[in-house]
Amino acid sequence: MTVTTLDDTTALVLIDLQKGIVALPTAHPSEEIVERGARLAAAFRERGLPVVLVRVVGAAPGRSEAPLRGGEPPAGFADLVPGLGRAESDIVVTKHTWGAFHATDLDLQLRRRGVTQIVLAGIATGAGVESTARAAHEHGYHVTVVTDAVTDTDPEVHRVAVEKVFPRLAETGTTDEVLKLLG
Repeated sequence: MTVTTLDDTTALVLIDLQKGIVALPTAHPSEEIVERGARLAAAFRERGLPVVLVRVVGAAPGRSEAPLRGGEPPAGFADLVPGLGRAESDIVVTKHTWGAFHATDLDLQLRRRGVTQIVLAGIATGAGVESTARAAHEHGYHVTVVTDAVTDTDPEVHRVAVEKVFPRLAETGTTDEVLKLLG
């Protein structure tokens, strides 16, 4: 489905556009994802709509067969990339798990502002973006995923999320489609 509308109070949520994540090899160049995220953020800010910058530090304590990374992350790993043009009005959420809602104040921050819809972009499609989309859907938000502003380290995981998972949780569209709806 193509994105059809944006609610009057829609927030942009950018997932893990931070130095340590954008440095990973991805299916689509992370520079393009950051550039599209920055365009979206500028447009949301111009209209006085909330922009949420999510970053990940640490990891959930559970065991897994394929841990994401081992040891201490390098210095600066969780620093947001400067290309986003961070504004004082931006909401910064620090998470310790894949999804931006679990054990954070994201839902509270959005509800305080009357947000009814979120637009999602960032890295990684099948982890942080998908987990946040699922939780947003379960919290009752309308969700839009910007398909040309997400990527993953695994091209197949990216494809499955975009083609199979997101259409069940959200509307999807491109950066240009979302910008056009912002008017």
